[in-house]
Formats: sequence, C-alpha cells, structure tokens
Amino acid sequence: MEIERIGLPLARRIALAAQGFGRSRPETPDIGHLRRTVERLHLHQIDSVNVLSRAHYLPAFSRLGSYDRADLDTLSWGPKPQRKLFEYWAHEASLLPFDIHPLLRWRMASADRGETGWGRMRLYATERRAEAMALLERIRQEGPLAASDFEAHKGQSGWWEWSDTKRALEWLFWAGHITTATRRRSFERVYDLTERVFPGAVLAVPTPSEADAHRTLIERAARAHGIATDKELRDYFRQSPEQARPAIAALAEDGVLVPVAIEGKRHAWLHREARRPRRIEARALLAPFDPLIWERDRTERLFDFHYRIEIYVPAERRRHGYYVLPFLLGDRLAARVDLKADRTASRLIVQSLHLEAEAPSHTREALKAELDEMARWLELDGVHFVQM
Repeated sequence: MEIERIGLPLARRIALAAQGFGRSRPETPDIGHLRRTVERLHLHQIDSVNVLSRAHYLPAFSRLGSYDRADLDTLSWGPKPQRKLFEYWAHEASLLPFDIHPLLRWRMASADRGETGWGRMRLYATERRAEAMALLERIRQEGPLAASDFEAHKGQSGWWEWSDTKRALEWLFWAGHITTATRRRSFERVYDLTERVFPGAVLAVPTPSEADAHRTLIERAARAHGIATDKELRDYFRQSPEQARPAIAALAEDGVLVPVAIEGKRHAWLHREARRPRRIEARALLAPFDPLIWERDRTERLFDFHYRIEIYVPAERRRHGYYVLPFLLGDRLAARVDLKADRTASRLIVQSLHLEAEAPSHTREALKAELDEMARWLELDGVHFVQM
C-alpha cells in the first residue's frame, strides 16, 4: 500500500483542528462549550504554579476565550449532580471526564499491587498497607479530609514536602480507593471515598480488559492529535511501548489509524476522521502544559519552535523568562511572552516578549488584543508591559 505523504503545513493544520483551534470562538462561552472542550482534549493537566493562573484553567481559555472559571470548578469539584470531571494520573495529574475512569482502572489496579507510583509510596501497597487502610477507615468514618487534617502531617508545608501520611493518602488515590472531593483555597487536595464522590452510574460501568482499555486510550489520543507518531500517541495517557504497540497495531488493522509520512520521511499515524482544513485562523496564548505543545519534540518538529519551561532554571540561565506562554497566530507559533498576574496592582504584567524570526507583521497587534482579553478574563484592570 502506498503511504500518503503529508507536508508540514497540512500536518500543523490537522493537529490544530484536532485540538479545537479550527473554529471561531463562541461569543459567549458557556458550560456546554467548556464540557465539549474538555471532552475533545480528554483532559486538562493540573499544576500547582499560580503565577498567572492555575494551569488547568488555561487550555479552555486558549480555545474559548473568556469563559467563566467557576464553571470548571463546578464540573471538577461541584455537587455530585453537576460534577462531570474527576482527578487522576493520566498525562501527569489531570482533570478527566468520568467516562475515562473505566479506561484507567488498570492503572489503579497496578498501583494497588505496588507496581505504580513513586518510590516509598509503593510500600503502602505491601508492608505498610495497614497504615494506609487505617487512614482510609478514618476518612470512611469522618468524611472528607486533607493531609493537613491528620496530626502526623502537621508542620509539613510546600508542594513536595510529603509526610508519611501524605504518601499513604496519595497511594490510596493512585489505587482508586479515594479521590479528590474538593480543593481548598490553598489548592490542597481534600480526599473522600471514591464511591461517595462518583456517580453510581460511572462506577457501575464494567471494567474493560486491559488490552481494550489501552486500545481505546490510544484511539482517543489519536483523535486529540489528529496526526501523531507512536511515541506521541502513547505519551498522551502515559502508556508504555509494550502497552501501546498492540493497541496501535489493532487500530491500524481496523483502519482507524492510517499510516502517513510527514514531509516524506517521518512515519506517523493519521486518525481516519481527522479534519484537513485549508486554513487555520487562530489566536491563542498557550499554557506550558497545553496538550498542543506538551510533547516538546513534536512542538519543535511541527512548528519549528524550541520550547522549554524555565521555572526550575536559575534566573541567570533563563533564555525567555519564568512562566513563558507561546503565542499561536494562524497556524504558527509566532511569539512567546513571560507573564505574571499582579493581583495586588490588578495588572497582567508582560515581563518579556520574544518574536519568532518569521512572525507575521501583525503579531504585536494580535498579541496585544489577546493579552487584553486575558486580563479581562483574569479580572485584572489592564496590561503592563515591562518589555514590548
């Protein structure tokens, strides 16, 4: 069979359309638009950094414009009838639609056996299991609790300063025994029994075989990518090569994945329902954890855009800034801006701006309009440019 050759411009447009950038933004985004956006992407990655806005709020803004962030809170942590999303480990910590829960039960079972999770956390599946079960029983009896509600955790602070209590709770979370009931203002996770948070209909869905789950996850990754390599497909939900390989082969045999060559040389897969727009008119600031760009090699290959998040790089070694967002204009990444929300002064601060070599002549004007919209969305009074 002859392999179709797809040039980079078309590959970019396919990828952008699959990610929701092929259509105009709604004039008044509502909770329905938000739900459809999350369902299209399958997840919103969670990150603790709040220099601009929590990362999970940003992908929907990039695609919808000024939606109500309270709607995402409702879908994620609202009352059970209104809740449509749950937290779990997918592509890192993520918010996911409930229908993905059965597809990740294999990961929960793996954690329950002590095969998944970080370092000392795995001990709670085996030799320290009784300690974790005691915490689970306390939550069962007392209701939702955060790590800070346990005496053994007192005095711990910071995102990565984990006590034994926190490790045990996170193992219970990985293993599916508990889930996130809500988040406190500090963004601290509050845990509760999964059966008290999830709708019964979700828990009643039969657990698919592990092979079927991997196949469905790869298909969803392919749909979200439009066009992607093997590595990119399995990276979306963090599947191993051994888990992804037979799933990709089965989907290719069924014609769901169509083999193509990008620029005539790199092997990739095209989802058979992927749109092929002739033109993309997009304008968006992208979070560092946006699924369009989180696979950095793919970002560089498709957009000729070398991007690394520099939060953990010493200040004197940063090239572009602390919290840098790429700026999508049309079908190209045209610039990058280092942003900070100064909530005390009610300003969106542009600490630096770097245009790409082939940025369109109207990039600054388009970027200014997008920054103005972001400031309004964040309920800030205006934009202040340290560098423009």
